[in-house]
Amino acid sequence: MHTVVVGTSGVTASDVLSVARGGARVELSVEAVAALGAAREIVDALAAKPEPVYGVSTGFGALATRHISQELRARLQRNIVRSHAAGMGPRVEREVVRALMFLRLKTVCSGRTGVRPEVAQTMADVLNAGITPVVHEYGSLGCSGDLAPLSHCALTLMGEGDAEGPDGVVRPAGELLAAHGISAVELREKEGLALLNGTDGMLGMLIMALADLDTLYKSADVTAALSLEALLGTDKVLAPELHAIRPHPGQGASAANMLAVLKGSGLTGHHQDDAPRVQDAYSVRCAPQVAGAGRDTMAHARLVAERELASAVDNPVVLPDGRVESNGNFHGAPVAYVLDFLAIAVADLASIAERRTDRLLDKNRSHGLPPFLADDAGVDSGLMIAQYTQAALVSELKRLAVPASADSIPSSAMQEDHVSMGWSAARKLRTAVDNLTRVLAVELYAATRAIELREGLAPAPASRAVIDAARSAGVRGAGPDRFLAPDLAAADAFVRGGELVAATEKVTGPLH
Repeated sequence: MHTVVVGTSGVTASDVLSVARGGARVELSVEAVAALGAAREIVDALAAKPEPVYGVSTGFGALATRHISQELRARLQRNIVRSHAAGMGPRVEREVVRALMFLRLKTVCSGRTGVRPEVAQTMADVLNAGITPVVHEYGSLGCSGDLAPLSHCALTLMGEGDAEGPDGVVRPAGELLAAHGISAVELREKEGLALLNGTDGMLGMLIMALADLDTLYKSADVTAALSLEALLGTDKVLAPELHAIRPHPGQGASAANMLAVLKGSGLTGHHQDDAPRVQDAYSVRCAPQVAGAGRDTMAHARLVAERELASAVDNPVVLPDGRVESNGNFHGAPVAYVLDFLAIAVADLASIAERRTDRLLDKNRSHGLPPFLADDAGVDSGLMIAQYTQAALVSELKRLAVPASADSIPSSAMQEDHVSMGWSAARKLRTAVDNLTRVLAVELYAATRAIELREGLAPAPASRAVIDAARSAGVRGAGPDRFLAPDLAAADAFVRGGELVAATEKVTGPLH
């Protein structure tokens, strides 16, 4: 099994995906263990002094003015975890929780939190055992960390609360730890606070969304190319010299992908035939501009994610010179903004795909295709309601594009009076990515059927490969009306699993 070694300088997006989705094992580097020990010595020295130090010998948030005596500090750390584990709502997905735990471990191993090496090792042991704390949908405001989600994870380390075992069964966390030979931790000064104070949940969801969108943006270039073919459009607008004079990198990449898919097509260029037209509609002609802008938004989001992956997010932090200082680095604004930016880009990409689908189904705009791509229009309704479903998804995506990060709601008796709502931005982006997949699946379903209806005209080799692969995957072609939901589900799986891109790349080579 693949192993990810966590050091002091952060981790990569690939590491996060390996642990969250691939079940990779986690090990602490020798360097990380040494840094953990050195930082802990500083915290222990401060804990022994009579002067109060936030997070070490004081309460938290609005209660930070109270100095806590030594005999109550272990209880203080237990209590912050128990009281903050106040999430509600449905359970969060396993991959999100694993990313959350792994990213908190990443910061702990930086040597900036003061957590003991044995606590960090227990975090790794829980991940390696396949134990997943039960984390709930609601409870994070994206400031002072993803507090409630991280608290539910810390509760598992203490042997309390509920968690899911590797068999998928939810049991008391203490039972699961014992079954895997893991001892519950007894938290000491600062450790409870350090386990809760980070942007780990929203960052983990950002990294997974970027991985999914990398495939979906390539998929969107393919479905746009198929629709252009089905509409007998022109590929001249994809010429590299046209995109070079507006040098947005994403736009050029999308145009190049579409051009590669359309190479050798017998359908393109017929826009001057029976119903001549000077230009294709915007939804066809401007596909690279819209998809390209989304790609460039993703590039910015990756930059933010890389910076956050290299960060040690905690409050207070242990500095190299031995100071323990309060700070505001836990504020989720940098991550929240790009999560919202991506939701906007996703909504627009879905919107333009839906417009192309609608054009394929409208006999007045489809340039010779039957109404709704029906076998016997009037007796058959064809894909009429498939487009309704697609339109409903796009409408939902527009609502999901409303930014969460523009909101803030005060908490903790006005001590935490401005928050990022980054967790909420991440949760709605996950839904948006899911819905974009479905929207592209409907366009794929319509475009492949439309191409097959263009009798006597041969599609591009890449298009033919996509159609053949889709049919083999259960995405059925033209014919009389039938129960449509299974076909759409097959198209969804074909896009979601990356088979659409894989089938294309067998002909085109790697897409950008």
